[in-house]
Amino acid sequence: MSENSSASANIGVVGLAVMGSNLARNLASREGNTVAVYNRSRYRTDELVQAHPEAGLVPSFSYKDFADSLSTPRTAIIMVQAGKGTDAVIDELVAVFEPGDIIVDGGNANFQDTITREARVRETGMHFVGTGISGGEEGALNGPSIMPGGSVESYKTLGPILETIAARAEDGAPCVTHVGTDGAGHFVKMVHNGIEYADMQLIAEAYDLIRRGTGKTPAQIADVFTEWNQGELSSYLIEITAEVLRQVDAETGKPLVDVILDQAGAKGTGAWTVQNALDLGVPVTGIAEAVFARSLSSSAGQRAAAQTLGGPSPVAVQDADAFIEDVRQALFASKIVAYSQGFDEIVAGAAKYGWDVKKGEIARIWRAGCIIRAQFLNTISDVYTENPELPALLLAPYFREHLEAAQDSWRRVVADAVRNGIPAPAFSSSLSYYDGLRSERLPAALVQGQRDFFGAHTYKRSDKDGTFHTLWSGDRTEVAQDPSTH
Repeated sequence: MSENSSASANIGVVGLAVMGSNLARNLASREGNTVAVYNRSRYRTDELVQAHPEAGLVPSFSYKDFADSLSTPRTAIIMVQAGKGTDAVIDELVAVFEPGDIIVDGGNANFQDTITREARVRETGMHFVGTGISGGEEGALNGPSIMPGGSVESYKTLGPILETIAARAEDGAPCVTHVGTDGAGHFVKMVHNGIEYADMQLIAEAYDLIRRGTGKTPAQIADVFTEWNQGELSSYLIEITAEVLRQVDAETGKPLVDVILDQAGAKGTGAWTVQNALDLGVPVTGIAEAVFARSLSSSAGQRAAAQTLGGPSPVAVQDADAFIEDVRQALFASKIVAYSQGFDEIVAGAAKYGWDVKKGEIARIWRAGCIIRAQFLNTISDVYTENPELPALLLAPYFREHLEAAQDSWRRVVADAVRNGIPAPAFSSSLSYYDGLRSERLPAALVQGQRDFFGAHTYKRSDKDGTFHTLWSGDRTEVAQDPSTH
């Protein structure tokens, strides 16, 4: 047993890289918490304890010592790289923990893995809680948005601890709630990250359109974003965009944005969001285009070869202020679509996996601490609290009014982008989604006819019940089909 094992910690952290260390310090800074820490490499434990004596951390140098230093029911948060490393730590903790103890995975795990792990750990009588944590290194230290899944029973112990470290919204409410059972927490975090992809891409497209359309410098565009941050677009991402655009590279004296390589990286959660949306049959077009835009940006060889492709002659913007206002309106409208699509995926996921996800609560815990925190999440929370069965977020009166008011600007921006050969995939796909959703009739009828022609896939009619097939290779009469055979 370690020399400090006589101490009784109420929460432990395994994995002391930056995120784990910051989370341990955050926990330790809150009244009522004593934090046990363990890392496979001892030097990380020693460094953290020595650098922050004020935290009163309880170090351990074996899993047995770590378990002995925790009061029951033992609660430990794993902050290691997702994948095999997580499974290895779970196995070690299961070996030294007892029934009723709680193992929390705070990493960016795939929710399907979390479902599997929760079922496996449950067989031991212990609890496994997949928990989405958003806010990056700063959030881990000062207050993240936290999305725990797992059992209701485990949340009775874990919830009060997480509430001590969660970010606080303007009304003082902690940004944490029990999202749902097994993999719900990591599923909701995945969708959060998908919305984040869309939000960032939309902001980047707005910047690109303004720069190419008006010739403004990055610093001047930073002023535009700072002004936007005072209104309905107020958000963390708009705020930091202005900071990035204002930054000057010390070595070259150029705007930093002009010397950063224009190839965007990705860690996978955006792609997971799109892949699962496809499986669930939910269109998340804005998120998908944001993911594909990153992929295109990183296709360096193809982009270099394509520099010889022709394009239109640019048309100068006649009124810069009016154009910038159009872009602002288009940005807000497209953001509404991205959030609406994200919540649609959450609804579909909850239905498929049996989670009781409260949409108003999700919006509430995203109001602070997380990357997509924004002023209009207050409105989203109110909308879903008042009408949990709302068919789509963008149909709420507040958002409907803004979309209808913005649509002329939205259309002008997309048309200007096309006319000038400026890629704006997230703007244009969001507008197409809006138009598709509001269309009384879609060309899917023709698609169904095509499918029936080449594959006898059958179709339904709008004027009577039943399933039908046309004898395309015969006399082209229509015959009713037994739906059980298709």
